[in-house]
Amino acid sequence: MKKLVVLTGAGMSAESGLKTFREMGGLWEEYDVMEVASPEGWERNPELVLQFYNERRKQLLDAKPNEGHKGLAELELFFNVEIVTQNVDNLHEKAGSLKVLHLHGELTKARSTGDPNLIYDIDGWELNMGDKCEKGYQLRPHIVWFGEAVPAIEKAVEIVSTADIFLIIGTSLNVYPAASLINYAPLNSPVFLIDPNEVLGPHSGKKITVIKEKAGKGVRELAAILKKDYI
Repeated sequence: MKKLVVLTGAGMSAESGLKTFREMGGLWEEYDVMEVASPEGWERNPELVLQFYNERRKQLLDAKPNEGHKGLAELELFFNVEIVTQNVDNLHEKAGSLKVLHLHGELTKARSTGDPNLIYDIDGWELNMGDKCEKGYQLRPHIVWFGEAVPAIEKAVEIVSTADIFLIIGTSLNVYPAASLINYAPLNSPVFLIDPNEVLGPHSGKKITVIKEKAGKGVRELAAILKKDYI
C-alpha cells in the first residue's frame, strides 16, 4: 500500500464554512488579528483572545466535514494516508481520517501557560479566565500564534520525507515553515496540488500536477487518478 501524504491549508475547510484570517480582511471586528493571535496580544488582553477563540470554537461545533475531508478519509481504503494540516479545526478527524498532525495547534484543546506539556481537551466551546491547569496556571488556546515556534514541524518533515505520493490542498505555500515541506518530498514522488487559485510558492524544480478546483471536487478528481495510476 503506497503512502499518500497530504498537506492541507485553509482552503481545505472553506467549503465547510470556516473563515480564515485572510477572509476576515486581517481584522476581527475592529481588532487586528495580531491582537488575538500573538503572544503580545495575549499579554495585553487575554480576555479578548479567549473571546476570539471561543467564537471560533462555537462556530466549529456546527461545522461539518465537506466532500474533500470525506474523500481523503475514504482514500485510506487504498493508501496509507497521513495528513499534515495547517488548520486548527478537527474536520479531518470528524470525517474519519486516522492519522492527522496539526502543525498550528488544535482549537478544541487548551494548554497550560506555565507548563506547555499540559494539554487538555476543552469540554464544549468556552475557555475563560480562571480556567487553570493542575499546577494552577491559566489555560490558553492550544494554538501556535504568530511569532511562536512550530514544535510539530520536525515530525511533519519526517512524514513528508517518506511520501510515495505528495498532495497539497488549499494552501498558498507562502506560510512558513509549512511552505517548505514540499522541499522534503522525495524527488521521485509525484506531487499533486488542488486549489482553485493560482498558487505561488517554492517548487524546488518539482513537476506538479495541478487540479484547479475547490477541495471537494478536486479530491474526487484526484481519487480517480490515484486509483487508476497508483494502485
